[in-house]
Amino acid sequence: MRKHFGLALVSLAVLAGVPVTATPAPAPTASAPRQSAPAYDIVLRGGTIYDGSGKPGVKGDIAIRGERIVYVGPKAPGKAKTVIDASGMAIAPGFINMLSWGIESLIADGRGLSELKQGVTLQVFGEGDSMGPLSPAMKADMVRRQSDLRYSVEWTTLGEYLDWLTKHGVSQNVASYVGAATVRTNVLGEGDVDPDAAQLARMRALVAAEMRQGALGIGSSLIYAPASYAETPELIALVDEAARCDGAYISHMRSEGDRLLEAIDELIEIARATGARAEIYHFKQAGRDNWHKIDAAIARVEAARREGLKITADMYPYDIAGTGLDAAMPTWVQSGGLEAWIEQLRKPEIRARVIAEMKAPGVGWENMYRAAGGAEGMIAAGFKNEKLKPLSGKTIAEIAAMRGTSPEDTIIDLVIEDGSRVGTLYRLMNEKNVARATSLPWMSFGSDAGAQAPEGAFLKSRPHPRAYGTFARVLGKYSRDEGRLSLAEAVRRMSALPAANLALRERGSLKVGYYADVVVFDPKTVADRATVENP
Repeated sequence: MRKHFGLALVSLAVLAGVPVTATPAPAPTASAPRQSAPAYDIVLRGGTIYDGSGKPGVKGDIAIRGERIVYVGPKAPGKAKTVIDASGMAIAPGFINMLSWGIESLIADGRGLSELKQGVTLQVFGEGDSMGPLSPAMKADMVRRQSDLRYSVEWTTLGEYLDWLTKHGVSQNVASYVGAATVRTNVLGEGDVDPDAAQLARMRALVAAEMRQGALGIGSSLIYAPASYAETPELIALVDEAARCDGAYISHMRSEGDRLLEAIDELIEIARATGARAEIYHFKQAGRDNWHKIDAAIARVEAARREGLKITADMYPYDIAGTGLDAAMPTWVQSGGLEAWIEQLRKPEIRARVIAEMKAPGVGWENMYRAAGGAEGMIAAGFKNEKLKPLSGKTIAEIAAMRGTSPEDTIIDLVIEDGSRVGTLYRLMNEKNVARATSLPWMSFGSDAGAQAPEGAFLKSRPHPRAYGTFARVLGKYSRDEGRLSLAEAVRRMSALPAANLALRERGSLKVGYYADVVVFDPKTVADRATVENP
């Protein structure tokens, strides 16, 4: 894990607009006895400490020297250079975002304000794709496919990217899985092909090299091309290589809807075959026809855990998903990459076949168009083409009506015209299921969004509200307001639990000797403000 800060990272999240005052320690008066140098750099005074264990909060002080916590208790003895009055506030370990897409947005703005303002002190990347290892062709594609955020690619490996990013300047800690699709593309390209023995050996060698540079393990995203072309034995081989370095497996599974249970079985099979820890990305049941599967999904995970397998999950606490229009089309048409996909869609016979498959249940692919209930359940959110940007916020049904074309033709036309997968929100999940999932003891949280700010280039598209609301929503809506989990448990599941799942040392808890990743917030008023209409 890389970090970029001078002293301690103390994330003072003023989530409710309540100021937290920080004042220098008072200077001794002329008549006071001579005092020794300050014992601490920072003392957080008089807050309620939730240490990450899940135990009830206890009022007290946290003292920090350099990057480390040096005191946790009733009243820190000695002086501090800076004293922060945390009376009435909660003090917690910094939150861990298990699924961040800040890989590009942090290049544009290293502050990561949408995360930092929520108390996030670690962003974890690598859902299937990662910023390395890159071939020369992959670098060229990365530059050519950029949208509102523009940057040069000055690295080749994932480890080099993480080092480059921290030197470039970021507010938070960053870490990443190596993307299974990135490794596959490096060796095989973006086509629907299987590796031979020599190619698989090269893929394993790339994984081993990234693990030595600090990757967390293997991340996959199996509903998307070209990741979807990987079969289970290929994934087992890559995860096995990562597991040799105590790396984990984390997956946007092959299905979150029609074949949800079979996809969970595949993840468990990979964990069992490799001995690796395994985590399910954004645990959900997508599509009305699949909402009832939550009981069976939970049962499968808990049975595997009783078996001794280390299976966990993370989620974003919303009933609406965010991805691209590629999730509305069969993956066979996307073989060869973005440009080849668009070229295929220009052919009338291919277009007709794609439209027919979009209208039917997905066979061998995840049909989110049907899962969302059609065009009414899909909202355009992010375009590359300046001429199309005014359509952001409209449903696909509304855009189709404006154009006088069918919803399926509209989806295909938008991809061609924009030259991208087109960021899209899909209404897929059931709120009761979302609320229930937040209460699961093995569930942590991730925004599945970029780290951004409400200014500049970021205003050219409409993010999912999870970008600005995920962690505040757990603390406010699901913990305080609905009582799905206690405040102490909410803190544990955003700090110590993910830290343990990531096998991080000396992070995720408020303990003497641990790194001072700390957040202060008002538990009485913390709340998410972001909506679909005003994200």
